[in-house]
Amino acid sequence: MSGITEHTLNDGRTIPAVGLGTYPLDDAAAEKAVAGALDLGYRLVDTALNYGNETGTGRGVARSGVPREDVFVTTKVPGRHHGYEKTLASFEESRRNLGLDYVDLYLIHWPLPRVGLYVDTWRALLKLREDGLVRSVGVSNFTAEHLERLEGETGVLPAVNQIELHPRLPQEELRAFHRAKGIVTESWSPLGRGRDLLTDPDVVAVAEAHGVSPGQAVLRWHTQLGAVPIPKSADPGRQRQNLDLFGFELTPEELARIGGGRRQRFGGDPEVHEEF
Repeated sequence: MSGITEHTLNDGRTIPAVGLGTYPLDDAAAEKAVAGALDLGYRLVDTALNYGNETGTGRGVARSGVPREDVFVTTKVPGRHHGYEKTLASFEESRRNLGLDYVDLYLIHWPLPRVGLYVDTWRALLKLREDGLVRSVGVSNFTAEHLERLEGETGVLPAVNQIELHPRLPQEELRAFHRAKGIVTESWSPLGRGRDLLTDPDVVAVAEAHGVSPGQAVLRWHTQLGAVPIPKSADPGRQRQNLDLFGFELTPEELARIGGGRRQRFGGDPEVHEEF
């Protein structure tokens, strides 16, 4: 995994191996962070309608001067817009906010199994892809059972499943399922909740052995697992560090050491969490 700077998706397109998360930045902060990150060499930017910063994210892309076709923009449909027609309308709202002709990756933000509309929502994403308004389609926070239902009812698996993934929640079983199905795993909250993980003695020791920061060691752990981390940072120095992950390689023992601590989920449980 050492030199991989992009992954091939199951639709033949590619996704950069590390990206910039934008939650919970507001429009002004997102514009500045995205423009700066693209200037540093980032090519993957992640936002969502529910983050309230699509407009700033789009402005940051435009302000960067990086050609549009070189930037991989992801956004997400919120729970309140589940359903076929609502999803199509929601996408148009996101596209207007972003100021873009198309989106590179469109995700269902949460499955909301109680609501029971994620398959209809998925069909709308497939329509958007068919129409060329979305290049790739995926999901976020889906379990293996949810993914199997999408495949069973539509015959199409997501290109990406963006899940909470960090050394406190390694998601071994779901990652193995993704590998078997050709789904790329994307990591939200890749540094956990930050300070606790980044001061962990095992993480610090591995980082010191390579002359890198604890954050870089953890993000390298993600890339060597084959996952795509999307750390959020508005700080240019931290952004630069978070992108600089491919000049060192962790040993199997170091990977196990970083991922060997206690287990903790910081975000919602996909089986019951509802975000509208």
